[in-house]
Amino acid sequence: MLGFIIRRLGEAIIVTLGVTVITFTLLHLLPGSLARDVVGPRASPQAIAQFTHQNGLDKPVYVQYWLFLDKLLHGNLGYSYQYNRTVDSLLASELPRDLVLGGLALIFSVLIAIPVGIAQAVRRNGPLDYAGTGISFLLYSMPQYAIALLLIQFLSITFHVFPAEAPQSSSALGMLAHPSGLVLPVAALTLVTFAQFSRYMRSSAIDTLAQDYIRTARAKGLSERLVLWRHLLRNSLIAVVTLVGLSIPLVITGTLIIEQVFNYPGAGLEYLQASISNDYEVMLGITVLVGVVTVLGNLVADIGYAILDPRIRY
Repeated sequence: MLGFIIRRLGEAIIVTLGVTVITFTLLHLLPGSLARDVVGPRASPQAIAQFTHQNGLDKPVYVQYWLFLDKLLHGNLGYSYQYNRTVDSLLASELPRDLVLGGLALIFSVLIAIPVGIAQAVRRNGPLDYAGTGISFLLYSMPQYAIALLLIQFLSITFHVFPAEAPQSSSALGMLAHPSGLVLPVAALTLVTFAQFSRYMRSSAIDTLAQDYIRTARAKGLSERLVLWRHLLRNSLIAVVTLVGLSIPLVITGTLIIEQVFNYPGAGLEYLQASISNDYEVMLGITVLVGVVTVLGNLVADIGYAILDPRIRY
């Protein structure tokens, strides 16, 4: 098991370096000038040249990347001249609120999708299966903003049950202190994620039910509850583990569209504002962070594979 984790960790480090190279290169190929955006459109050429030299922007791209990587290894994601603060401190204030939104949505999605997917597989081609399949396809095919706007229309504007705007607190605890404002953004993100999780869970459970060890367990006289709990659930979770690992970045950044619709103060909304104002340092810091978290999510999924199915270790 230890050797398996070390191999996967080495691969994760290599992929993470590749992510930083691609992200750094793409953002530096964008049109425009960081010096011009920071100093201002009316700045003199001397002021622009001074800013460019002080920040190493006149050096070759590979030298700039090495300086960026060195800062990154020391936990420095850059400096936002728009906010006049470091990107680290900016994300430190945004990410706890994202953990509330993404974490709650991911937990609810898994808790709902697993029993629904198993129930559909056990009652395959029945009314419950058809109803669940129809709802999942409907939610999966709808854009995120459409689900969010429909929730606002019916639950906020028409029936006045929940507020249309998320809480605007500066802390995660402050967000949790206003649970009614979190209902719609969490529900919108949960519905999108649940539709995908339930389909994979249903397919995996159907494949597992066709295995010989399920028939053997039933032939030995085990109750249906024990068959589902001991044999079906664990072996069906492998496919869902992949989705959970890939969904971990949602816990960090939320969803940009959901945050924009509900005006949720998180890293996704911050990224959108940074792209509008050409704040390259914030864009680069958030993009690299999401890339690193995605790689870590895959690493967690691989370890989860090895725990659920020891054969994968070899």
